[in-house]
Amino acid sequence: MTRTRILVITAFVMMALFVSLSFAQEKDTVRIKDRVAIEQLMWDYIRALDSGNAEAYAALFAPDGQFGRGDKAVKGREALLKMMKDAGQKMDTAKKNGEKMERMNHVLTNTHIEFVNDDHARFYAYWMGVFTSGKVTSAGREVNELVKINGKWLISVRDVDPQD
Repeated sequence: MTRTRILVITAFVMMALFVSLSFAQEKDTVRIKDRVAIEQLMWDYIRALDSGNAEAYAALFAPDGQFGRGDKAVKGREALLKMMKDAGQKMDTAKKNGEKMERMNHVLTNTHIEFVNDDHARFYAYWMGVFTSGKVTSAGREVNELVKINGKWLISVRDVDPQD
């Protein structure tokens, strides 16, 4: 009887361990997929910004997402779309007036993703704005708050001048 009891207890312990390890592996797999999705989100953001694709840019934000913080923050997809379209119109006007407009590329380095929980993360990076001539126009650090909505990672707050 004692031997049977030991075998049953051992079987239960082994099964519990197996289930626990399976759950941990599944959670790791989800976290890896989330990390890849966040990297893709930020790549798509830079491409939309540098190409001037206002619709693609705004779509990368949560419906109540914002660029910046405080009184000057641009909040909501419609406002973000307008911000990008206005910037594009200013560039078009400058070109029509004969101003030489170099294309700018944004470069991100030293990226880091911090998961707050299953549906919230922070994306940290250093950035530079570089004209095609090679001139660096601006540089800084960013902290972005991200949210997962309906299985898709989106930007909740894009802060390219954090005060911490």
